[in-house]
Amino acid sequence: MDVGKIVSNSLKYPFRNIKKLPILFMLFVLVALIPIGMVLDNRYILICGFIAFFIFILFVPGYLFSMVRIGIHESSVFPSLTFGNTIYDSIRLWILRMAYMIVPALVFFISLSTVGMSSLNMLYEFKIPSFILAFGLVLLLVLVVYIIFEVLLFFAKARLAYLDSLTEALKINRVLSDIRNIGIFNIIKWLIIMAILMIVVSVVSSWIIAIPYVGLLIYIGVVLPILESIGNYSLGLLYSNIARNSNDLSRIERELNELNKLN
Repeated sequence: MDVGKIVSNSLKYPFRNIKKLPILFMLFVLVALIPIGMVLDNRYILICGFIAFFIFILFVPGYLFSMVRIGIHESSVFPSLTFGNTIYDSIRLWILRMAYMIVPALVFFISLSTVGMSSLNMLYEFKIPSFILAFGLVLLLVLVVYIIFEVLLFFAKARLAYLDSLTEALKINRVLSDIRNIGIFNIIKWLIIMAILMIVVSVVSSWIIAIPYVGLLIYIGVVLPILESIGNYSLGLLYSNIARNSNDLSRIERELNELNKLN
């Protein structure tokens, strides 16, 4: 499936499942309680908001992850909300994210500790151009490393959805192999198109957020979930070529192990 068709199908995906969209809207509205409580300066709403946020991080990642799996199988249905599986998937995704963010975090702290004191001395000595250059280079390095590992995380998540194995998703060499199989050019095109989509929606959404009282609620409860469903489904579709054509040894081994257990 080419990138144009992937994006086209992904844009249609949420609207093919209008009846199930309210489930996703309700999950995202949970997280809106915190800003609402802050705006209204109501501690009871804030307490409910923090409880709702905890529910959000337990359910939403796993629910969106189901859309990646559905995209891999090139289906167009919306996932059902199954409590046990959704929470289990959410926990695995948080573990995966923490693992892939170790390197960017280390780069950040090492860069800060290495350049931090010297750049502060530059600031005290009024060497402003040198300070800006040093600080800018550190930020650029951290940003580049973060973006690289964020992209790796996208495809690690897709690998997890395909193989249903956290161990396999943590193997960066296999994730890199998947990226090569999909094609760097295809991935760059996909990332650019998705980035443009997000920018356009953000510009349009700025008008929605400006609506008093309900604007932020509409953005969090309606716009964000639609964007997330498009993004996760498109990731699954992008990975579907591997799922269709792959002779991945790890998948064969896993299936053989499952057969041995049954026997």
